[in-house]
Amino acid sequence: MRTWALTVVALLVALVAGCGSSNQAKQVETPAPSGPPTLEQVRAIAKDAYVYGFPMVDSYRIQNAYFINPDGPEYKGPWNEVHSTARVFTPADTAVQTPNSDTPYSMLGADLRTEPLVLFVPPVEKDRYYSLQFIDGYTYNFAYVGTRTTGNGGGTYLLAGPEWNGEKPEGIDEVIKADTDFVLVAYRTQLFGPDDLGNVEKIQAGYKAEPLSTFTKKPAPTAAPAVDWPAPLTADDEKTSLRFFDLLDFQLKFAPIMASEKDIRARFASIGLTGDGTFSSEKLSPEMQKAFGDGMADAWAEFSAFKKDKIDTGAVKSGQLFGTKEQLNANYLYRMAGAVIGIYANSNAEAMYPVLSTDSDGAPLTGANSYTLTFPAGGLPPANAFWSVTMYKMPDSLLVDNPINRYVINSPMLPDLATNPDGSLTVYVQSQSPGADKEANWLPAPEGPFTVFMRLYWPKPEALDGSWQPPKLVKTS
Repeated sequence: MRTWALTVVALLVALVAGCGSSNQAKQVETPAPSGPPTLEQVRAIAKDAYVYGFPMVDSYRIQNAYFINPDGPEYKGPWNEVHSTARVFTPADTAVQTPNSDTPYSMLGADLRTEPLVLFVPPVEKDRYYSLQFIDGYTYNFAYVGTRTTGNGGGTYLLAGPEWNGEKPEGIDEVIKADTDFVLVAYRTQLFGPDDLGNVEKIQAGYKAEPLSTFTKKPAPTAAPAVDWPAPLTADDEKTSLRFFDLLDFQLKFAPIMASEKDIRARFASIGLTGDGTFSSEKLSPEMQKAFGDGMADAWAEFSAFKKDKIDTGAVKSGQLFGTKEQLNANYLYRMAGAVIGIYANSNAEAMYPVLSTDSDGAPLTGANSYTLTFPAGGLPPANAFWSVTMYKMPDSLLVDNPINRYVINSPMLPDLATNPDGSLTVYVQSQSPGADKEANWLPAPEGPFTVFMRLYWPKPEALDGSWQPPKLVKTS
């Protein structure tokens, strides 16, 4: 996630189109039973709870790796501090699927239970893109700071949790309010090339956070109690382990019930998911365990049908899967699909993610073949900031080890790329070098299946409205 943002199959969708709540049909939800639920009702509500809760549980897996488990390979550091990495992601970064390799990341895991945090953002030169993506415990993108939204002049922002209702302190440019106690802030800072890392590192050093009491020079409030963090599930175990519901109930503790969700949270409470963190799947009867397990299977069946019928056909665009809670409009299946496909992806006004998962004939992509991706003259991806083309091996949706350590081709590389006589640009997508004369334009592929993601940061109107369409990969051998 530094532009982050996991190993459930992650196939992002075709060109992101504009999204809104008006074209999102909500899935049918099972009403809360009037008495003790039947096994059939438990199964149906468990399915709803799984669809609702998958992004929360999977997000906990990542944030546990980043901010809780100091012995893990992905550990960034403690809560409430900005942790920066002055490099782009590589195949060694495996916590988040489909990571970008364009923008060095900084990460802030915010625990807002005790008091708000004050975030300091330094001025950034006008031609360099940067952004702060604010992601709550549900995985909604509830706010942005950066080039597109607030400009490059820097600023000071107050990030507050759901229980804080104070006045904006002097010296604060904007108060950003979250609906959950824990928040992830993903910082992306554009990198222009390997020799630019020092400049990015200087900018990252200016990303700082401190408690509000420190900022105002007042006594700190009594600290929130320490959390007894449960062990997360692996991405694979999240699909079938009943401990998923234990972790969901734990996550709900830090997500106060919103007025718009009283009914659905009451349904969950009717099968024991009260949000007090005490649910134990081990204590369920065998019959109840089967009902919960069947509900999980039903959720994945619903997702698979949705992906096949709506996402793969382009009827639902990726821009409809990410955004604010108002944009998602209580469509929890969309929210689950977004988490499965590419958790922590940006809202489409900030970035678009056209995916190339088949060639021009509709066949799946594999390193057994060679392909070309050609942008016509004047037809490069229309982005105000920058664009990129990134390679991911499947099914784990991670970056690909290769002999030239190149995981992406992007617009900052244009001066070093060779154009064709007619002004078009061809990228060679294959597992073996296309030859010394073409290697500058080579995007190395694995030997097996792969998917190519395009990214358009701060997309222009012609990208958002669908006037521009991405080219297709053409098999050459």
